[in-house]
Amino acid sequence: MTRYSAFAIAREAFRDHLGWRRAWASPEPRAAYDVVVIGAGGHGLATAYYLARNHGITDVAVLEKGWLGGGNTGRNTTIIRSNYLQDPSAAIYEKARSLYETLSQELNYNIMFSPRGVMMLAQTEHEVRGYRRTAAANALQGVETEWIGPERVKALCPIINIHGPRYPVLGALWQPRGGTARHDAVAWGYARACSRMGIHIIQNCAVTAIRSRDGVVTGVETTRGAIACRKLAIVVAGHSGVLAGMAGFRLPIESTALQALVSEPVKPCMDVVVMANTVHGYMSQSDKGEMVIGGGADGRNDYSQRGSFHHVEETVRALIETFPILSRLKMLRWWGGIVDMTGDRSPILSKTPLGNCFVNCGWGTGGFKAIPGSGWAMAELVARGEPGPLAAPFSMTRFREGRFIDESVAAGVAH
Repeated sequence: MTRYSAFAIAREAFRDHLGWRRAWASPEPRAAYDVVVIGAGGHGLATAYYLARNHGITDVAVLEKGWLGGGNTGRNTTIIRSNYLQDPSAAIYEKARSLYETLSQELNYNIMFSPRGVMMLAQTEHEVRGYRRTAAANALQGVETEWIGPERVKALCPIINIHGPRYPVLGALWQPRGGTARHDAVAWGYARACSRMGIHIIQNCAVTAIRSRDGVVTGVETTRGAIACRKLAIVVAGHSGVLAGMAGFRLPIESTALQALVSEPVKPCMDVVVMANTVHGYMSQSDKGEMVIGGGADGRNDYSQRGSFHHVEETVRALIETFPILSRLKMLRWWGGIVDMTGDRSPILSKTPLGNCFVNCGWGTGGFKAIPGSGWAMAELVARGEPGPLAAPFSMTRFREGRFIDESVAAGVAH
């Protein structure tokens, strides 16, 4: 596979760019693999990549019912941060953030990581206390964050109105090394690296049944035939409950739609990410100039990939108060994604009641930021059959045992 470089670009320029190869192969599925990963989104591809990179397991198939990265990976607002309150959350999200820092170089693919900084606005006294507490916790966890006052907020983001009539800005939790990345490029970079190591990425291959014998997984039935495997990883975000049902167990999650929108492109006016949890909105500006806007999750269970008007209305109305500059912009695109929510707003990386079957789900609306750390921890779980230090706190048994990892505040708008 061609290594991307300035030399390669120059060489292909002299060949009318006719020598570029496909970024990843599209093989026919084999009858059996050591490991089958269901889901070719960011988390599934990262799991396969770190299985090969960290554990030398390359006899892997990644099955995707649609196209690679066509689910939540291509539908999120690309925010990367690790300023969570609980120690297990901070550990896995900070692992992910640190991996993002050098991921372009590691994958030889530009994921457009932009550590522009993330600020979470405090617009009530309750949020002030909460974010000051989180800043103290982050200091103990080794996560670089700080509490900043409204004047610093205004200096970092001049277009913000800190004197809003309903919700004035009282300060913010600031993470200077948080930021954004290109969501599609993250999936494509991992896919290219997986393909280079011999992993099979099989698109348009929906799983219709999970086979087992004596309580241990033996393979899957798909729309492209039966595939046997020694180990199975279910990494399908909002459809985790459906796949768990095929495997014969239930998950403590609910699936609902989360929506986002982008405005028409405008000149650069905002070079940080701002999250305003009191008014349920968060915003950044893309490289193309679009204002990328997200809001809260719908209040009902839903498998649709579209939003609801009342959430868009409330989100935009609130953000216009905080960012008056938005009032005359036109909406360019509007979409939704299916997110899987746990009761404590923390993920599940766990063994399951079915032997040699593992599940990675429950990231809610914070899945994109966790992709490298999630893949790292899930690969260790699948390879060894037991969770490592990153995954151990996120076992699905914690709900039965009362070991909740409550991130309902740090997750913000369920984010």
